[in-house]
Amino acid sequence: MLRLRRAEGQIRGVLRMIEQDEPCQDIAQQLAAVRKALDRAFFEMMACTLESEIGDSTDGHERQERMTEVLGILSKYA
Repeated sequence: MLRLRRAEGQIRGVLRMIEQDEPCQDIAQQLAAVRKALDRAFFEMMACTLESEIGDSTDGHERQERMTEVLGILSKYA
């Protein structure tokens, strides 16, 4: 949640920068920082998913099915 709240604050800052006609290069730098923060939040969430979904699997076949599902999510959104 903390990463997302930081990204939210960064987005508000970007909006202010746009409203105040700040230089495009400065805005682009802040947008890149927001994107990186969101990427980190995404990967943290996926790590939790891996731990909970795959870590709980005792059966090898079930584990493989869950791994395939998680990899599908990663390929779709990463």
